[in-house]
Amino acid sequence: MGSVLALSSRPGRQNSPFPQDRPLSRWDKRDGRLPNPGSFDGLHRSCKDVFPQQVEGVKMVINKTLSSFFKVSHTFHISAVAPSMYRFHAEYLQSDTDCKETGSPMLIGEMDSSGSLNAHSLFHLSERIRAKAVFQTVQSQFVTWQFETEYRGSDFTAAVTMANPDIFRESVITVAHFLQSVSPQLVLGGELVYHRGRAEEGGILTLAGQYSGPNWVATLNAGKGGAHASYYHRANKQIQVGVEFEASTRTQETKFSFGYQMDLPEANMVFRVPVYHRGRSGEAPVSSSGYANHGGLRQPQRRQAASRPRRERRLDV
Repeated sequence: MGSVLALSSRPGRQNSPFPQDRPLSRWDKRDGRLPNPGSFDGLHRSCKDVFPQQVEGVKMVINKTLSSFFKVSHTFHISAVAPSMYRFHAEYLQSDTDCKETGSPMLIGEMDSSGSLNAHSLFHLSERIRAKAVFQTVQSQFVTWQFETEYRGSDFTAAVTMANPDIFRESVITVAHFLQSVSPQLVLGGELVYHRGRAEEGGILTLAGQYSGPNWVATLNAGKGGAHASYYHRANKQIQVGVEFEASTRTQETKFSFGYQMDLPEANMVFRVPVYHRGRSGEAPVSSSGYANHGGLRQPQRRQAASRPRRERRLDV
């Protein structure tokens, strides 16, 4: 019946392409009330941001900003494992403040050389209610059409997603999320996935919890489908560490990931190194990669060249 695509509402590299305001710390109460816990899909975001994006082969990205709201990018990916591909990406984005005031949508579209299309849209219906829509095609066939509505209260978040509704096949996938800030450090919630088709019908309930310390965050999701645990720790201003464990009852696979990020502000560089281990096959493949962001500007010239774009260098092994 297709897959459900998640657009997280928290900032991060791997999730939602839409810009978001930095969330308040859970220790910062507003008028004596607990802050909003964010979205369910962003519970493990702090840990996942430590890991770099894995690339097989050679990948080149060319970004072009046409205006303050509109930008495009061209991606060329050459690999011996997967077919080589070209991808065109276009974004029309506004800040959350402008979008809430004017009601203007945020639109993102992406098409590759095979003709597959991936489109996202985000609308602020009010200050607390947001609506999202996702459409995905593989060549000329629709594989995903998804609609989501999210409500953010003062100390809770509730969202409902409907994916691939088909009245002819009598099939639908519905996902409900709820998160509640119990204390400044503790967040509890759950996810209910219901799917219905002609031959099958069922639901999966997953419970979630997150506890935050002064410089660390521990998160656990557990349910019938498996478990997902992560731990994020910020040792100092330069070093961040993330540990992640995933287990699936359907595929009988377990995955353990460890990664760290090192920031070198004086050299204007960032390194991210992950280590992965999968437990089903009995092997222990280890992969590592690094990411370097180098400014290329001398110290006396930084003030005059502050508006120049940085040159990015990515190294993947």
